[in-house]
Amino acid sequence: MSYERKPLKSPRLAGTAFRAAIAALESPIGNALRDKTLNDQGFAELRREAIDAPIAPVPVLPIGTWTGTAPSLDAIVERADRGPGFAFETVADFRQAYREGRTDPVQVAERLATVIGELDRHDPPMRFLIAHQRDDLLRQAKEAKARLDRRAPLSPLDGVPVAIKDEVDMVPYPTTAGTKVHGGTPATSDASSVARLRAAGALLFGKTNMPEIGLTPEGMNPHHGPCRNPYHPGHDTGGSSSGSAASVAAGLAPLALGADGGGSIRIPASHCGVVGLKPTFGRVSEHGAAPLCWSVGHIGPIGATVADTALGYAVMAGRDPRDANTLRQPDVVVDDLRELSLKGARVGVWTPWFDDADPSVVKACRAALGMLVEAGATTVEFEAPELQRMQNAHLVTIASEMLAGQRATLAHRRRDYSLSVRLILALAERFSAADYVHAQRLRGLFTERFAAIYDKVDVIATPTCALTAQPYAKDALPYGVSDLPTLDKTMRYVRLGNFLGLPSISVPAGYDEGGMPIGLMLTGRAWQEALLLRLAHVVERRVERRAPTFHRRLLPA
Repeated sequence: MSYERKPLKSPRLAGTAFRAAIAALESPIGNALRDKTLNDQGFAELRREAIDAPIAPVPVLPIGTWTGTAPSLDAIVERADRGPGFAFETVADFRQAYREGRTDPVQVAERLATVIGELDRHDPPMRFLIAHQRDDLLRQAKEAKARLDRRAPLSPLDGVPVAIKDEVDMVPYPTTAGTKVHGGTPATSDASSVARLRAAGALLFGKTNMPEIGLTPEGMNPHHGPCRNPYHPGHDTGGSSSGSAASVAAGLAPLALGADGGGSIRIPASHCGVVGLKPTFGRVSEHGAAPLCWSVGHIGPIGATVADTALGYAVMAGRDPRDANTLRQPDVVVDDLRELSLKGARVGVWTPWFDDADPSVVKACRAALGMLVEAGATTVEFEAPELQRMQNAHLVTIASEMLAGQRATLAHRRRDYSLSVRLILALAERFSAADYVHAQRLRGLFTERFAAIYDKVDVIATPTCALTAQPYAKDALPYGVSDLPTLDKTMRYVRLGNFLGLPSISVPAGYDEGGMPIGLMLTGRAWQEALLLRLAHVVERRVERRAPTFHRRLLPA
């Protein structure tokens, strides 16, 4: 089976040309333009093919055995270590500083509030956060300090800052999902994932920037400004968990909550040089998340290190009666990350797919792959079935679900959305119910085909993105840009995990010639997050980390 990728046919649009194109698409003659745009991307072929597979309206996953046994959070932190190079502040560092009396949560919160105030005075403004309430942060910090003074911490996360994406409910903030049309009033209760972080004592300090409704894999938001990359403030962060990844990379927190419908945890983690885990579909409750993309959406952690990411995962994961999709999962497991032997682990690689990226990305990811082999893993060549069909089916799915979620507000507030969102939703309006059902039948078909691949491999390795974070073009500000070739390179590898609901992790693998981070992505079988974390840690122990250009420390030296 040969590897084929059809180049996307679409001119780059920005500024006046972009606004004119959107006006044409939304005009009475727009349907013909929308149909041509979709057909140029291969959707005519997708509609013509016959599919002999049942419909799979959500990812088809095995049902696990549940005893309610939880991993030891203390063990994850106590066993944490880091690789060479720049040392990001970790959850373990905060806990140690608190235990030694070198600082306390109130001092950390005051320092964090100062740094947050600095963000928008920076040239250019960094725009990691869209909302922050200093009084609420200090209230949490005083409560955490009181617990630590009594030597009664709620968990190793007690008193540690954690950033929250503006896609999930968190008291006392509104949930805007990056828009002007949502979040008119503050949330009255926390999302389940946020509630679990709060119950662990985390200092929840604000809502992070994201592109509108998380529909584009970039850091551009027309209402709040572009989220800037800590490694180079002139560059994009990736998205849509833009501010969450940037906050971790910049030192505002060792852990953040992200959400991922099409790479939205892993892409910004890769671009910002941190770790991002998209768990198995249904592993972390979606209760309290904005209703954006029900069958491909995942909530997960972004961490400074693999251990921080593992801790966030262990805190948030587990069954939740308010989300039926979580009830099929087995017990949450986190292996001892100090176990660096990968003997017996089979890493699947489809060489032409793996190498279909910029040379610097391929070089770094090949080196990271070699690190896994040095630790005892074996590489297994495989061939993947018609990836372009899966990518188009994922687009039909996520765009249709996003359209359904926005239809009520789109009807009377279309012009309050960004040009990029209006473009995608305008195209989604040309998808039919039959297109959506067709895509879900393809999900069932690809589930079967990749199950056969996973009989021979334990994980599939690829770059996270086919390119590193790109500079923000001047003509893209403030309205955004339509650049399908760059979008394709950004999302080339990530859709598998979302469409089939499989766990996937991005771990720093190196840097390009300009010093921008590169991520290696590992995608495993359902419920096998523990293996992904262990493999990622092996890479982490061997890759030398570099300091971001913009980075602040919260702990005393």
